[in-house]
Parts: sequence; structure tokens; C-alpha cells
Amino acid sequence: MKLVQKVIALIVMSWVVVSNAQTCNDSITPTTPDSRFSDNGDGTVTDKKTNLIWMRCSLGQTWDGSTCTSSAATYTWQQALQAAANTTFGGSNAWQLPNIKQLSSIVEESCDGPAINLYAFPATLSDYFWTSSPYASDNDNAWYVYFDYGYDNRNVKNSYHYVRLVRPDSN
Repeated sequence: MKLVQKVIALIVMSWVVVSNAQTCNDSITPTTPDSRFSDNGDGTVTDKKTNLIWMRCSLGQTWDGSTCTSSAATYTWQQALQAAANTTFGGSNAWQLPNIKQLSSIVEESCDGPAINLYAFPATLSDYFWTSSPYASDNDNAWYVYFDYGYDNRNVKNSYHYVRLVRPDSN
């Protein structure tokens, strides 16, 4: 009986791992192909279309030279703005919480679970990421991008979401 329970547990765990994998539709032209990003060799990538430099990892994760390790942290909107202002990474302290237009620009529309280029942004969670954009008609809300499916919406600023930082290219 114990063997049957172990086999069932392994099958369930395998299904969970498979169901959390990114799915891409090959019949849709990628909106953020690998060629759009230049690896800067320091845990950042430059988006050649927008000339923005992005941290490859979410805040809380560590770049190990090839991928993002450890766990991403969540922040309220105000904490996210403060964390951006206090971050030094890749030789720069000019990091910002991206606005809604900037963060939406890295959504990969041909994929979901997560809807992002995993070459440029490995180990990205299929979850909510704050933007710096407040919601105009309700001061208690700010915009986020939901990287499971790539859509944006608003949420109360005291909610906890993940953070990916950006900075302008100084060249």
C-alpha cells in the first residue's frame, strides 16, 4: 500500500512541475525574441528596442552567472519604490521601478506561464509585478503586470507583489 501511495505522490508532483512550465505558441511571432536582448555579462540585459537596461532577476533573487537563484521577495508599492531607490547592482545605482509602459514592453505575447522571455529573464515567476505608475482615478491603487498571462491591471498599494528593476542606458 505504501508503494502505491508513493507512486501516486510522484505522479502528482510530476504533473505540478509540468503544469507550471512555460507554454509558447509557435504560430505566433515572438514579441520579445532572444535577439532583442543583449547580455551585459553582469546580471543585466539591454533591450535593443527600447534602450532600457533590465535586471535579469527579480529583487530578492541572485544572479549566479547563468540564472537567477534563491527566492524573489515581495513588496508593497511604497516598499518597491524605496527598494529601487536603494539598489546598487551591475555598477549602477540608477535603478527604478518601471512604469506600466516599460514593464509591459517585456511581456512575451506568444507565451504564458510566464509570459516573458526566459532567456533574458530566467526563473521569472508567473505572478504580479509592480510598476511605478499610480492608478489615476484611485490614489490607493497602482498598476501591475501579471506575468502569468501578460496582462496589466491595478491593485491596492499595500498589496505585496514582485519587483523587476530597470534603468536607462547611459550610452
